[in-house]
Amino acid sequence: MLLKLHLVLALASSVVVLTLGLTGAVMAFEPEIQHWQHRTLLDVTPGGTPHALIDVSETLMRAFPAERVKSYWVPESPTRSVGAVMDRGTVYVNPYTLQILGTIPPGQDWLARVHQLHLRFVSPIGQVLVRITGVVMIALTVSGLYLWMPSRRTRITSGARGFRLWFDWHAVIGVYSAAFLLVLSLTGTFITFDGVTVPLAYCLTGSTPAPAWSPRQPALAGAHQLLPDRALEIAREAVPGASAFHITMPTPTEAFIVRLRFPEDRTPGGRSRVMLNSYTGQVMQIENSRTAPGGRRIENLNRAIHTGDIFGLVSKTAMALGSLMAPLQLLTGVMMWRRRKRA
Repeated sequence: MLLKLHLVLALASSVVVLTLGLTGAVMAFEPEIQHWQHRTLLDVTPGGTPHALIDVSETLMRAFPAERVKSYWVPESPTRSVGAVMDRGTVYVNPYTLQILGTIPPGQDWLARVHQLHLRFVSPIGQVLVRITGVVMIALTVSGLYLWMPSRRTRITSGARGFRLWFDWHAVIGVYSAAFLLVLSLTGTFITFDGVTVPLAYCLTGSTPAPAWSPRQPALAGAHQLLPDRALEIAREAVPGASAFHITMPTPTEAFIVRLRFPEDRTPGGRSRVMLNSYTGQVMQIENSRTAPGGRRIENLNRAIHTGDIFGLVSKTAMALGSLMAPLQLLTGVMMWRRRKRA
């Protein structure tokens, strides 16, 4: 009975499992792939003192007078360019020479599509399928380990053919990848059911979520907004030890939002941010990953484990390989099933 249930669940979820496994392996190295793909836009040769963001802004306004900069990707390394998000896409500028290096138009970044495919399978209905598949993967991993117990096979039988060969591969891949698949499934389910799991994390830690962020602020007639470079300085002072990597450029009725990360925050999106009044520079709200409420820290840790960011390249490689094991398990399981039917 358990074997049939294991088979039915695997076949029913096969398309989603295959997609999640392949896209998950790609997403583990998303920053590295993006850098390799766009290295001519991202890499620059240091030369002298880099220009301030206001100089970059003036360069862009001369080149594209009908558009405004919505936000900046601030270089954290002297060998990286500045990225300006505009209507035409992300425009990259050499901070030393102010040369416009090129643009990545919106919708042409295939990694962003891979990301959305992994998160929600393109549509709201797909997001439900992703949630269900996460639970199914947990059930498949646990039931697979139970079904493996009688044989305890840990190697491929010499000279095995047909059903026996695929059975051995399915058992060996399954037992060696079970821990990774279980961790990926559990952490992924935590993310997809965050409406339940995140409040539970706050409850278990006895912590309270921070107030919701709202960048709205009253416009000050006749007043000038701060320069983005000054906003970055204030944000860095508010979160000592963290480096700023992104700043949202406000409209007259919006505040600055600066995103930062500490050295231990290996995730590309960072885990800290500062909101400050765009006229006075007054800090309105801070989210510091080191001092965040317990529930938020559990949420951050869960995501770092799921993506493999937690220990850098080693854990990313392990999680990417673990993610690829799901499609391999699907392949060996289907081949085993076909051989048995043929027999």
